[in-house]
Amino acid sequence: MKIWVDADACPVALKEMLFRAAERESIEVTFVANQYIPVPRSKFISMVQVPKGFDIADNEIARRVQADDLVVTQDIPLASDVIDKGALALSPRGTLHTAGTIKARLTMRNFMETMRNAGVQTSGPAPLNQQDKQAFANQLDKWLHTRRNSTQNN
Repeated sequence: MKIWVDADACPVALKEMLFRAAERESIEVTFVANQYIPVPRSKFISMVQVPKGFDIADNEIARRVQADDLVVTQDIPLASDVIDKGALALSPRGTLHTAGTIKARLTMRNFMETMRNAGVQTSGPAPLNQQDKQAFANQLDKWLHTRRNSTQNN
């Protein structure tokens, strides 16, 4: 089990949580972005830089992800793709996307995109707040706990 991070839009506070989790849990965390993202020197943390372009980082994550991995992303289509491969997707706001929830999220995302394309003004997401960071940390800890238990039982 690995953690993949859609790093272009990942907030710094969450990256730092993931850096600490990688070291504490000895788990591979890979940041994928179309620009250089500085990461600490660690045998558990890596960075993959992909060419600039629409969805190239997302496509790289979807190509590499395996069942039971965790993907950190706010991109709903990417979340859907990784869930189809048996992985889980965690948003920066702490929402854990699963096979049971992703279709509704994808439908809403597509509806909002249609509205924006039709000229309807929609507001973007609110800035990440302390509750969001805590929700993310809680979901990450739950996933790490589940991973820890599954590796101890094998």
